[in-house]
Amino acid sequence: MAEVFSSHRLAVLGVGVMGSALVRGFLRAGLLSPPQVWAVDLRPEALQRLREEWDLHTTSQAREAVQEATILVVAVKPGEVPALLADVAPALRDSHLCLSIAAGVPLRKLDAWAQGKGRWVRLMPNTPALVGAGATAYALGPRTQPEDREMVETLFRAVGRVVEVKEEQMDAVTGLSGSGPAFVYIFIEALADAGVRVGLPRGVALELAAQTVLGAARMVLESGQHPAALKDAVASPGGTTIAGIEALERHGFRFAAFQAVLAATHRSQELA
Repeated sequence: MAEVFSSHRLAVLGVGVMGSALVRGFLRAGLLSPPQVWAVDLRPEALQRLREEWDLHTTSQAREAVQEATILVVAVKPGEVPALLADVAPALRDSHLCLSIAAGVPLRKLDAWAQGKGRWVRLMPNTPALVGAGATAYALGPRTQPEDREMVETLFRAVGRVVEVKEEQMDAVTGLSGSGPAFVYIFIEALADAGVRVGLPRGVALELAAQTVLGAARMVLESGQHPAALKDAVASPGGTTIAGIEALERHGFRFAAFQAVLAATHRSQELA
């Protein structure tokens, strides 16, 4: 699919954890070559790392990169978006495909701050994009074209799985898959700590815990079976697994996970 992007140039405005993960993912997938990519950040050390790794264009001047680009990725913190778009708006064109990964910032605000220029798409990737295992949801803005959907999906499949949602569902996406990795990390840490408590070496416990979560997730995605069916297949009558499940239910594990997603979703709504 690299030919889809052969005539395009990409500017990533903000190369922190997510912005740099996307740059690396797009380049590793061969969708773009380094001369087609501009990385923008106010931190010289962030730009230097990418420049040394990929020999791409780097600058602290966002407007300069926007003038060169056909596709933009807005990857700064939500509170920094208004000032950034005010700065680059004079360089924006109606032909720009503008992708925002700023949590909680709705399309209507992006469009207003951009002075009605560009074709906007709102996205929520998550940090496992760093290892090509991300989950990204996106919502198309009103001026997008049919080919924009293909470009968005092709780009973000390079760093994991992609789904399209309605914009009003984006806060829920933020609460589930955007914040979800942190919840899973806590679960992995708890499993590993418990393994240490019952006698396993720390390194062994952590490796087993992480691989168990990875394997279980792959079973859900690749088998097509409901998680409940997969759980039932492991939980034999009167066995060890059902005893553990009883303990989880007794201590409110399911309810705690439910409440974590709700709280993160509500916070995303507040940010908007």
